[in-house]
Amino acid sequence: MTAGLIELDVLNYVFFQRALIAGVLAALACGIIGVYVVVRRSVFLADGISHAAFGGIGIAVFVGLEPLLGALLASLAMAAVVGIADIRTRLREDSVIGILWVLGMAIGFVFLYRAPPEHLLGISVSSLFFGNILYIQESDLYLMAALCAVIIVVVALLYKELLALSFDEELARISGVHTGTLSIILLCLIALTVVLLINVVGVILIVALLAIPAVTAGLFTYDMRKMMLLAVIFGIICCIGGLFMSDAWDLPSGSTIVLLAGGVFGICFVWKNARTRFAFYRTNSTDSSGKME
Repeated sequence: MTAGLIELDVLNYVFFQRALIAGVLAALACGIIGVYVVVRRSVFLADGISHAAFGGIGIAVFVGLEPLLGALLASLAMAAVVGIADIRTRLREDSVIGILWVLGMAIGFVFLYRAPPEHLLGISVSSLFFGNILYIQESDLYLMAALCAVIIVVVALLYKELLALSFDEELARISGVHTGTLSIILLCLIALTVVLLINVVGVILIVALLAIPAVTAGLFTYDMRKMMLLAVIFGIICCIGGLFMSDAWDLPSGSTIVLLAGGVFGICFVWKNARTRFAFYRTNSTDSSGKME
């Protein structure tokens, strides 16, 4: 391959085909759940769950299990703890998240450090932190597809309730919505999405792929369904485009995907503001000339 040029012959490789499928699955999940994360201002929560998942990865590697299974169990456990603590204790949610965040990281490092050497074969701490979508196996794709299906089905069934919870939790409670249970369900959906994204962009960069496509979509619409659709589209563009760019320029795939997402947001933000200013100046010009209807 010629360095610096995007070539399509890489599509002939099975590992790249798997990476593309994983990117689309991840974009579907983060586009849907990312909108809830952004609207509810739960970015810190998603970041905390991703770091807590690292603890589950460390334990899973130590006992010889699939790392993603450990991440899944740890993420769901943190989601449940945060949800229950918020409902039944006086502890602030951000305090609980901060504690579980650092404990998860510490547990992950300790168990990885003490893991038997044979359990560490093929596992890179760097990949866990920053992702390596090109190393995804077929079994990982099946797990990602199952988690993505669960997310889509649950959101479709509970769309109205989750919408009410996101915009006005107090009003939703008065209206008879079981906000406590619903909050835990949403936390678990965020946890599932975090697990989906670990192989794609790693523990450190998960929040970027969750938040940036959703924030970019929010520049164009306030309708939740349209925001989700646009966020999914932006996510797919960034995942697929980032993969081709990382291959062409020999860059880390996860970081390239996130950088492309940031670039897309920057372009959309500038274009949206330029368009708004142009419309404003044109309206003022029309008013001053007395031609306004």
